This record gives sequence, C-alpha cells and structure tokens, in this order.
Amino acid sequence: MKVYRDRDADPSVLEGRRLAVIGYGNQGHAHALNLRRSGYDVVVGARADGAGAQAAAAAGFEVQSPAAAADGADLVMLTLPDEVIPQVYAEAVEPALRHGAALGLAHGLAIHFGHLVPRADLDVFLVGPKGAGRWLRAEYEAGRGLAAVVAVHQNPGGRAFDIALAYACGLGCGRTGILETTVEEEAVTDLFGEQAVLCGGLPDLLQAGYDTLVAAGYSPEMAYFECVHEAKLIVDLIAEGGFEHMRRAISTTAGYGGSVTGERVVTDATRAEMGRVLDDVQSGRFATRFLADAADGSPDFKRRRAAAHDPRLEAAGAAVRDLLKGAG
Repeated sequence: MKVYRDRDADPSVLEGRRLAVIGYGNQGHAHALNLRRSGYDVVVGARADGAGAQAAAAAGFEVQSPAAAADGADLVMLTLPDEVIPQVYAEAVEPALRHGAALGLAHGLAIHFGHLVPRADLDVFLVGPKGAGRWLRAEYEAGRGLAAVVAVHQNPGGRAFDIALAYACGLGCGRTGILETTVEEEAVTDLFGEQAVLCGGLPDLLQAGYDTLVAAGYSPEMAYFECVHEAKLIVDLIAEGGFEHMRRAISTTAGYGGSVTGERVVTDATRAEMGRVLDDVQSGRFATRFLADAADGSPDFKRRRAAAHDPRLEAAGAAVRDLLKGAG
C-alpha cells in the first residue's frame, strides 16, 4: 500500500472553499478544530438544541442547522453516528447540497451497505482517522498526527482523491501517514476488527481471565492487575515493534507459556466463528441488524451493554488505578 504524507497533497483544492462538518461529537469536534487551525473555512452543522451545537459555538464556530450548513458548503463531511447518517443525509443534507459538491464520511458503513445512496453528481470520499476524535485532536495539537485511510466512492468531478488527501492532511494525518484503500475494504475490516478483536473478542477474553481467577478464590485486584491492566503493556510492545519484538521483550516463562496455551484458547472453533462474524459483516447482515435496532431505540444494544456490566470488575479496576496513581 502506498503511504501519502503532507508533501503529496495539494491543499489548494480546499482553499477558498467552505467546509461543513456535520456533527460536533467524538470525531466532529476534532475535524472542525483541526481543519480550522490548518487554515480552512469551517462551519459546523448541528441541531440547535444539542450539546454539540453549544460546544461548537463556545469554540467560536459558526453553527447552523445541518441543512443550512450543507446549503452553503462546497464540501460536507458527515461525522455523525452511523445510525443517524442515512436519515440526516436524506432529509437535510442531500436536498441542500449544490450540484457537484463533495461529500465525505469518516466510515464506510452507510454507503457501502447501501443505506446512503449519494447523488450521482457528488464527489464522494472517505477519510477515516485511525483513532478516537480526542486522540486526533491531541496528536494534532502536539505537532503530530494520527494515521488515516482514504478512499473514493464516486468521482464525477475527477478530484475526489485530491480532495480526500487534502482533507486528511488538514486533520494532521499527513504528518504520520495516509493509506489509500476502498470503501468496501475500510467498512468490512473496520467492523470485523471492532467486533472480533478490539471491542468484542479482547474485552471478553480479559473478562474471562479475570472471572477464572476470581472463581478460583484469588483476589479481584490481583486478577484485574494480571489479566486486564497488563494487557496495555503487551499491546504497547506490539505497537512499538510487532509480535516478535513483544516476544523478545517478555520473559522466557511468559513466552513459553503463551506459546503452549494460546492455541488452547484460540481454537479452530474460535477461528471458524471469526469466519462467520466476517460473513455477517460482508453480507450486510450486521449493518442491517444494527441500524434496525437503533431505529427501534436500541433495545438489544442497551440489554447487551447492561448484561456486560460487572460491578466487581469495575471496582477492582478502580482500586488498581487508584493504587498505581498513589504510587506515582
């Protein structure tokens, strides 16, 4: 994959253009603030009675309704939650967007799975910073940047990739690296990674390790420390230099134990289930299920989140963090 950086972008494709960031939450606030600091003309689109509108106004932005912001913009970036993007686009953004404008998204779920079908005259692109908005903002302020991916969905004006690259660099991502991908690849790999590993598989594995030790009579604090707290140390080593770097850095006891035990936990059955998870994502079944639940008020999501809450684990974690904070 080719890596693009600031030197590869042409910022003039956005100069003199009005950029509308729709939504001022997790991603939106960082997009708007970073783009403004990079010298671009930014307006925020948000509900007048929402917390995002108040925060954007307090940060000195001109705040308009999503429709009004789209009406005066050359480029609209949708940074709203996935579950509300299709409705906001259909009802407020598309009717207001001028012919030949650019439309951006930070995640490909809505357009790849057909829940948002953009007008044929629009240049449509994806810019996905690889991290939460607060980190996107913090890295920019520190003079660094988060890595990002960019993709083009449709390109009637012939400038969609140039616009996407300039936009990503305006966020600070060109300081580190920008990878070109496709909307399909971003949508599928992002959803699968979240579900099977980062936000599903890994937390459940950490919880299961904690539960096993506590059930055997060991203290919740030690179980949390060994199975949850130390996970960051291992992930940091992997991020720093890869799996082999991590394996060289840990003790021989940990290395040998991991080599003989990992395959007992991640079995052929686990890998087969991961394949089924990937099929649910690729087929669009997950996106349909998620959006249908959200449209109904998210009862399934709320039930699952409530069931996952473990007061004992949270208390043990708080105790460990307090102890380590005190040691500092």
